[in-house]
Amino acid sequence: MLRALCFSLILIPAMALSQDDRAPVEPPMTFERLSQIVLALDPDVVVRGPALEFTLDGIPVVVIADPGADRMRAMVPIASADGLTPDDLMRMMQANFDSALDARYAVAHGRLWGVFLHPLSPLEKDQFLSGLVQTITVARTYGNAYTGGAAIFGGGDSNGIYQDLLDALRKKGQEL
Repeated sequence: MLRALCFSLILIPAMALSQDDRAPVEPPMTFERLSQIVLALDPDVVVRGPALEFTLDGIPVVVIADPGADRMRAMVPIASADGLTPDDLMRMMQANFDSALDARYAVAHGRLWGVFLHPLSPLEKDQFLSGLVQTITVARTYGNAYTGGAAIFGGGDSNGIYQDLLDALRKKGQEL
Protein backbone atom coordinates (compact mmCIF):
# COMPACT_ATOMS: atom_id res chain seq x y z
CA MET A 1 0.00 0.00 0.00
CA LEU A 2 2.79 2.42 0.92
CA ARG A 3 4.52 1.63 -2.36
CA ALA A 4 1.34 2.43 -4.32
CA LEU A 5 0.89 5.67 -2.38
CA CYS A 6 4.47 6.76 -3.06
CA PHE A 7 4.07 5.85 -6.74
CA SER A 8 0.86 7.85 -7.05
CA LEU A 9 2.35 10.87 -5.25
CA ILE A 10 5.16 10.88 -7.78
CA LEU A 11 2.97 10.40 -10.86
CA ILE A 12 -0.06 12.53 -10.05
CA PRO A 13 1.73 15.90 -10.11
CA ALA A 14 3.46 15.02 -13.36
CA MET A 15 0.22 13.83 -14.97
CA ALA A 16 -1.66 16.90 -13.68
CA LEU A 17 0.59 19.24 -15.62
CA SER A 18 0.04 19.76 -19.30
CA GLN A 19 3.10 19.69 -21.51
CA ASP A 20 2.94 23.51 -21.69
CA ASP A 21 2.99 23.86 -17.87
CA ARG A 22 6.13 21.81 -17.30
CA ALA A 23 9.40 23.55 -16.69
CA PRO A 24 11.87 23.15 -19.52
CA VAL A 25 14.08 20.13 -19.00
CA GLU A 26 17.74 20.96 -18.67
CA PRO A 27 20.20 19.08 -20.83
CA PRO A 28 22.37 16.52 -19.02
CA MET A 29 25.26 18.05 -17.14
CA THR A 30 28.61 17.56 -18.82
CA PHE A 31 32.08 18.76 -17.95
CA GLU A 32 31.77 21.37 -20.70
CA ARG A 33 28.46 22.68 -19.34
CA LEU A 34 29.82 22.66 -15.79
CA SER A 35 32.83 24.63 -17.04
CA GLN A 36 30.56 27.24 -18.66
CA ILE A 37 28.62 27.68 -15.41
CA VAL A 38 31.83 28.07 -13.40
CA LEU A 39 33.27 30.47 -15.99
CA ALA A 40 30.20 32.67 -15.50
CA LEU A 41 30.85 32.62 -11.74
CA ASP A 42 34.59 33.35 -12.00
CA PRO A 43 36.14 34.39 -15.32
CA ASP A 44 39.56 33.57 -13.84
CA VAL A 45 38.76 29.84 -13.48
CA VAL A 46 41.75 27.56 -14.07
CA VAL A 47 41.11 24.25 -15.83
CA ARG A 48 43.50 21.43 -14.95
CA GLY A 49 42.35 18.27 -16.70
CA PRO A 50 39.05 17.25 -15.04
CA ALA A 51 39.39 19.96 -12.36
CA LEU A 52 38.09 23.51 -12.27
CA GLU A 53 39.84 25.79 -9.76
CA PHE A 54 38.18 29.10 -8.96
CA THR A 55 37.24 31.49 -6.17
CA LEU A 56 33.77 32.32 -4.88
CA ASP A 57 33.31 35.12 -2.40
CA GLY A 58 36.99 34.91 -1.46
CA ILE A 59 36.89 31.13 -0.90
CA PRO A 60 38.97 28.77 -3.11
CA VAL A 61 36.86 26.03 -4.71
CA VAL A 62 37.88 22.95 -6.69
CA VAL A 63 35.33 21.08 -8.80
CA ILE A 64 36.33 17.72 -10.22
CA ALA A 65 34.17 15.90 -12.75
CA ASP A 66 34.48 12.30 -13.90
CA PRO A 67 32.10 11.77 -16.82
CA GLY A 68 33.08 8.07 -17.04
CA ALA A 69 31.89 7.50 -13.48
CA ASP A 70 29.09 10.08 -13.89
CA ARG A 71 30.17 11.87 -10.70
CA MET A 72 31.27 15.34 -9.67
CA ARG A 73 32.72 16.75 -6.48
CA ALA A 74 32.99 20.37 -5.35
CA MET A 75 35.54 20.90 -2.57
CA VAL A 76 36.55 23.77 -0.31
CA PRO A 77 39.64 23.48 1.91
CA ILE A 78 38.93 24.28 5.56
CA ALA A 79 41.97 23.43 7.70
CA SER A 80 44.71 20.95 8.36
CA ALA A 81 43.35 17.65 9.69
CA ASP A 82 46.32 17.28 12.06
CA GLY A 83 44.73 19.08 14.99
CA LEU A 84 41.26 17.51 14.80
CA THR A 85 40.12 16.11 18.13
CA PRO A 86 37.63 13.30 18.68
CA ASP A 87 35.12 15.99 19.74
CA ASP A 88 35.71 17.86 16.44
CA LEU A 89 35.17 14.68 14.44
CA MET A 90 32.03 13.81 16.40
CA ARG A 91 30.58 17.26 15.87
CA MET A 92 31.27 17.12 12.12
CA MET A 93 29.61 13.71 11.86
CA GLN A 94 26.57 15.08 13.70
CA ALA A 95 26.45 18.02 11.28
CA ASN A 96 26.77 15.67 8.30
CA PHE A 97 23.60 13.97 9.55
CA ASP A 98 21.39 17.00 10.03
CA SER A 99 22.77 20.49 9.51
CA ALA A 100 25.34 20.35 6.70
CA LEU A 101 22.48 19.67 4.25
CA ASP A 102 23.88 18.51 0.86
CA ALA A 103 27.44 19.49 1.76
CA ARG A 104 29.64 17.30 3.97
CA TYR A 105 32.72 17.55 6.11
CA ALA A 106 35.44 15.20 4.90
CA VAL A 107 39.08 14.45 5.53
CA ALA A 108 41.51 13.61 2.73
CA HIS A 109 45.24 14.06 2.18
CA GLY A 110 45.77 15.51 5.66
CA ARG A 111 43.20 18.25 5.14
CA LEU A 112 39.66 18.95 6.32
CA TRP A 113 37.33 19.77 3.42
CA GLY A 114 33.79 20.89 2.81
CA VAL A 115 32.47 18.79 -0.09
CA PHE A 116 29.40 18.44 -2.29
CA LEU A 117 29.06 15.18 -4.22
CA HIS A 118 26.50 14.47 -6.93
CA PRO A 119 25.99 12.31 -10.01
CA LEU A 120 27.13 14.45 -12.94
CA SER A 121 24.56 13.92 -15.70
CA PRO A 122 21.35 14.56 -13.67
CA LEU A 123 22.85 17.56 -11.89
CA GLU A 124 20.87 20.71 -12.61
CA LYS A 125 22.38 24.19 -12.63
CA ASP A 126 20.48 25.35 -9.53
CA GLN A 127 21.41 22.17 -7.65
CA PHE A 128 25.06 22.81 -8.47
CA LEU A 129 24.86 26.44 -7.35
CA SER A 130 23.06 25.44 -4.14
CA GLY A 131 25.70 22.78 -3.49
CA LEU A 132 28.47 25.37 -3.93
CA VAL A 133 26.79 27.75 -1.48
CA GLN A 134 26.30 24.97 1.07
CA THR A 135 29.93 23.83 0.69
CA ILE A 136 31.24 27.35 1.25
CA THR A 137 28.89 27.70 4.22
CA VAL A 138 30.09 24.51 5.94
CA ALA A 139 33.63 25.83 5.57
CA ARG A 140 32.71 29.23 7.02
CA THR A 141 30.71 27.77 9.90
CA TYR A 142 33.26 25.13 10.89
CA GLY A 143 34.03 25.51 14.56
CA ASN A 144 30.74 27.18 15.44
CA ALA A 145 27.39 26.46 13.70
CA TYR A 146 28.54 23.55 11.46
CA THR A 147 25.82 24.22 8.93
CA GLY A 148 25.32 24.23 5.19
CA GLY A 149 22.65 26.91 5.39
CA ALA A 150 19.61 28.18 7.20
CA ALA A 151 17.78 24.86 7.55
CA ILE A 152 18.39 21.84 9.77
CA PHE A 153 17.01 18.56 8.51
CA GLY A 154 16.26 17.41 12.05
CA GLY A 155 16.25 14.10 13.80
CA GLY A 156 19.89 14.40 14.78
CA ASP A 157 21.94 15.92 17.55
CA SER A 158 22.39 19.46 16.20
CA ASN A 159 19.00 20.74 17.36
CA GLY A 160 19.86 19.75 20.94
CA ILE A 161 23.29 21.36 20.69
CA TYR A 162 21.75 24.58 19.35
CA GLN A 163 19.08 24.44 22.06
CA ASP A 164 21.79 24.07 24.72
CA LEU A 165 23.56 27.12 23.30
CA LEU A 166 20.31 29.08 23.23
CA ASP A 167 19.53 28.10 26.83
CA ALA A 168 23.04 29.13 27.93
CA LEU A 169 22.67 32.49 26.19
CA ARG A 170 19.25 33.02 27.74
CA LYS A 171 20.67 32.22 31.16
CA LYS A 172 23.51 34.71 30.64
CA GLY A 173 21.00 37.29 29.49
CA GLN A 174 19.06 36.83 32.71
CA GLU A 175 22.19 37.29 34.81
CA LEU A 176 23.07 40.60 33.13
